[in-house]
Formats: sequence, C-alpha cells, structure tokens
Amino acid sequence: MTAFGKLIRTTAFRLTLVYLFLFALFAASLLGYFAWNTRRLITEQITSTVNAEVGEVTEIYNRRGLRGLVFTIGNRALRPGANLYLVTAPNGQAIAGNVGSLAPGVMGIEGWTETAYRRLDDNDNTDHRALVRVTEMTNGFRLLIGRDLEERRRLFGIVAKAAQWSILVVVVLGIGGGIFVARRVLQRIDAMTGTAQRIMAGDLSDRLPVGRSGDELDRLAENLNAMLERIEALMTGLKEVSDNIAHDLKTPLTRLRNRAEEALARAGSEAGYRAALERTIEESDGLIRTFNALLMIARAESGQARGNMDDFDAAEVAAGIHELYEPLAEDGGMSLHVVTGPSPLHGNRELISQALANLVENAIKYGKPVVQPIDPEAAAAAKEILIEARREDDSVLLSVADHGPGIPEADRKHVVERFVRLEASRTLPGSGLGLSLASAVATLHGGELRLGDADPGLIATLVLPARAGAADRLAGQTQDVPQKAA
Repeated sequence: MTAFGKLIRTTAFRLTLVYLFLFALFAASLLGYFAWNTRRLITEQITSTVNAEVGEVTEIYNRRGLRGLVFTIGNRALRPGANLYLVTAPNGQAIAGNVGSLAPGVMGIEGWTETAYRRLDDNDNTDHRALVRVTEMTNGFRLLIGRDLEERRRLFGIVAKAAQWSILVVVVLGIGGGIFVARRVLQRIDAMTGTAQRIMAGDLSDRLPVGRSGDELDRLAENLNAMLERIEALMTGLKEVSDNIAHDLKTPLTRLRNRAEEALARAGSEAGYRAALERTIEESDGLIRTFNALLMIARAESGQARGNMDDFDAAEVAAGIHELYEPLAEDGGMSLHVVTGPSPLHGNRELISQALANLVENAIKYGKPVVQPIDPEAAAAAKEILIEARREDDSVLLSVADHGPGIPEADRKHVVERFVRLEASRTLPGSGLGLSLASAVATLHGGELRLGDADPGLIATLVLPARAGAADRLAGQTQDVPQKAA
C-alpha cells in the first residue's frame, strides 16, 4: 500500500471529510439563505415603491383625467433610472411611457408580473427583466409601472460567486487540513506500531513515544507504557521464579532421590524402609508447602483473590493467630504476646491471616536474641514476640516485633523476593517465601509490607487501608491478652 493510500484510509482523514462535508453544507445553506433573503428584501422594496407611485398616479388621473395622466407619465418616463412607465389605450396602443416592448399578454394581466422588456431608448436588442404592476383605469385604459431587476440580479450574482469561492476555499483548506492532521496522526500511529513490533520481537524494555501535548494519544501511550512496565515486571518475575525454582528446588529433590536410593541400597529391614519412607514423606511435605506458597503468591499478585473479599476486624485475625501459634512459640522457648484495638478491614481474610502467620513463624524461627541477658526479667523480655493490630488514621497496621538479630537495612528490599534467604538463616529450614507472600498480600489490598528496626530485632508491619466508613467508637482502646509462662 502506498503512503497516500494509507493516508486516505486513516480515520482522521475520513472524519475530516465528514466534517468538511457537513461544514460545506452548512456554509452553502447559510449563503443560500442570505441570497434568498436579499432577493426577497429587494423585491419588497420594489413593490413598496411601485405601489406608492401607482397610488400617486391614480390620484392624478382621478383629479386631472387622461390628459394629466399622460403628461405625468411622459415627464416621469424621461427621468434617468430603472423605473418603467406605460399607458395604453383600450385597443392596446401605447399612449405614453418609456417601454418599447413587453412579453405578449402582460398588459392583459392585472396585478404583479415579472416579465422581459425593452426600453424605447435601448440601442441593443437585449431583453431585460423587470417587475411590473398593471392597473386598469376607467374607460379601458391601462397603466404599467415597474422597475428593472438588473440590480437584484447583480447582487444575487455577487452573493452566488462569493458562495462558490467560499465553498471552494473551504473544500481546499479542509482537504489540506485533513491531509496534514492525518499525516501527523499516521506518523504517531506508525511510531507506536513500530514500538509494538519491537516489543513483540522480544524487546520488553521499549516504550511507546509520548509527546508534550497531553492529548488522547499521549494519554493512551502513557497507559500502555504503564501496562508494558507491569508486563515486563511480571515477565521478569516469572523468569526469576523459574530460575529460583530450578536452583532452590533442585537441592530438596536431589536429597529426596538420594535418600530413596540409600534406603534401597542399605536398608535391609522393615524398620529401615519405614524410616526412609518417613523422611521421604517429610521432604515431600516441604516441597508441597513450597509449591502451595508459590501458588498463593501468584494468586495474590494476579488479583484473583479480589473476588473473596469481605468486611472483618483485623483484631480477630491477630487474636486467632496468637492462639494458634502460642504453643509453637513456647516449644521454641519464646513467648507470644498480642495487643489489639478495633481494626476494620475489607479484604481477603484467608490471605491476610496467612500473611500474618508467616510473619509470626519468621519471628519464632529467627527472632531468638543473639546474646542472652543475665537478668531473668531482661532474658524473658528478649524472648517476647509482640503481635499488634491497631488503627492509625486511614490505615490498619498488623505488626509482629521480635528481639532477634533483625535484618540489615541494605537487605530489606531483597528479602521480600522469592526464595531469598540471608546467610544467617540458611542453616534453618524454610523456603524463603514467607515475606514474599506477605508483601504480595499487602499489595493486593492496596497496602505495603514495611520492615523496620525494633532496636534490637525486627518489626514487620502490614500496612493496609482501613474499611471506609467503619465506626471507630473504641479507637485508642487496646485489649491486652495475658502472657502465658514459657
């Protein structure tokens, strides 16, 4: 397809032609109405003047008779101008006036007539047009008074020629403007098309060009660029997940195979086989938990969980997690403590509960103090893990604080990525997905996961938007759940 063919097939060019047709039609209608109104106005002026003159001449005829009529018409016929006068006898013979000839039958029709005529003093044989009024006098005499229509014809011709040139200029400028606009739009569309083709070829970092005008194409390009950034981030995350799965799951799968092979090679009794199968089941359960966590993260990041959102109080979730993990904390030599206040939320209760549970599990697993204080009270305080749910302005904060080694500030951006585990935690069981899930759940609900310093230790906080319009009559009041002895 040629460049001109592409140009005339653009929507911008076709819309320009439609608007051009409508504008030309409107302009032609407006000029036509102006010409018709001008013609009507001139005709009304002619009829008004002729009617007045007929009245004057008729009065003269009534007062002075035929002699006065002929004398008056003769004098007026000698005046220069466009007025026409004629008096005829009952037999149709002209008695006085300046009309040399008329169309046949005009003098026999009383009233207004538009007719062709020739003046007595015309040197050419060209017929002219005039608007005349024929009046029948007494004794069969007839009087014709009229006016030449050349002035009306010239004015109408001027208007018609102006209309023709105006429409021609409108059409030329409209087509030129349409081609200019279509070329500009086509250039931008071609630029977007080229970018899209490069992106489809694999260059996900390319972006659509955005101009400075802020028009609809710029807004479309900005939204598409935001979508492309999201797609690039998802593709990058998918690649990283694939790489992480390949590296981090290879070790447990290899260990699982080696244990099965070792059981076949060495175990000679039923008890040996049973022990090998139990270790295999335990390793398989760990793999299943890892894949379940990955599926839950993917579900949260894709937004599929938005269909299961409801209104609930995050304080109930915090209390439930405290009750569930308190025995596990005691088994690990830690103590779990909870402080709650009214915390209305709208979200997926299951995912928020799982995210808070992950934070508590991490605190129980990694939150043991590095140095045990000598003072018994200080030692007990160092083993406390605090779960807190509270309302703060327009947000609900679900936090878990411990007194362990914490996470260095430089590593806090990386620990929320999948399968990322710091060197200090690699000797402990885990998959490195707990903080990733918590961060994905917070993002799904329009919030964020904040990692801070508990001095000493780590405080991990889910910052979620509070439910709009929720009553906060008990704001500021907290419920302190008694701490059980470790």
